[in-house]
Amino acid sequence: MALIQNKITHRNKIFAKIRKFFAQRNVLEVDTPLLRKFTVTDPYMAAFSVSSPSGKHQGYLQTSPEYAMKKLLCAGSGDIFQLGKMFRADEKSVIHASEFTMLEWYRTGFDHFQLMDEVCQFVQQIIGEKKIQIMSYQEVFLSNLSIDPFNISFEKLSQTARELLGDIPQELLFDNYLTLLFSEKIEANFDPDKITVVHSFPVSQASLAKTRCENGLTTADRFEVYLNGMELANGFNELTDAKQQLQRFKQDNDIRRELDYPPIEIDDGFIQSLNQGLPDCAGVALGVDRLLMIKLGVENLEDVLL
Repeated sequence: MALIQNKITHRNKIFAKIRKFFAQRNVLEVDTPLLRKFTVTDPYMAAFSVSSPSGKHQGYLQTSPEYAMKKLLCAGSGDIFQLGKMFRADEKSVIHASEFTMLEWYRTGFDHFQLMDEVCQFVQQIIGEKKIQIMSYQEVFLSNLSIDPFNISFEKLSQTARELLGDIPQELLFDNYLTLLFSEKIEANFDPDKITVVHSFPVSQASLAKTRCENGLTTADRFEVYLNGMELANGFNELTDAKQQLQRFKQDNDIRRELDYPPIEIDDGFIQSLNQGLPDCAGVALGVDRLLMIKLGVENLEDVLL
């Protein structure tokens, strides 16, 4: 009995701190539907499909509240956050669960650099002061693997990945190699006691982020936050161009077909909302259960779940 009460107490404390953080910044809490008709087109994320007892498809459990929250932003909500359960199929490990608690928030008028600062402030408020290390995607590859991910051929990247990773599948895409190298050979080198922020990802990994060109290099306005050997958060300077976003969804489905995954119906309502106007904003999703793991010094997600 003491163990479960301890878990409940810790979860209550972190939820209270989260709500206090946003109340101090006048960011409003919202609760969008967990069951919606549409899901993400992301080729590397799987949603649970929901059917009625008669077998009629009812929609999908949401992998993120992003689309629903952006529709609120387009309607004039202003700064918002959501704290609650999300679902992703086929995720099970000591740091993954198919049902988990996500915190997602959006700040109008922010770019991703301003939001990076706020995320670091937030993490420090929950777990205490930590040194912060900020590096670009290009910098982490060069410093850890002596590879420039923006100036390497597919053949050279494939060869290097196989030399460093050993037995990996043959039919991989360019970004698959980068992702494997990042997760297996770079993340482990981040100082576990520092908040490490990686920004300026390849355009091919932009997802729902804006892109920019500086000094002849085009990158995605995206960042990820790491601590204690785990990815904690993923954020974007949000793409506001509906036509460009629609094209990216179509490209996702092209990749799905190439990987022999079924294509996903595109959320037309989301595209229509973007056409009405998404304000300039930055948004981020953060894994609350992982944050609690770090706070309590445990190594298995099960130790913080009820």
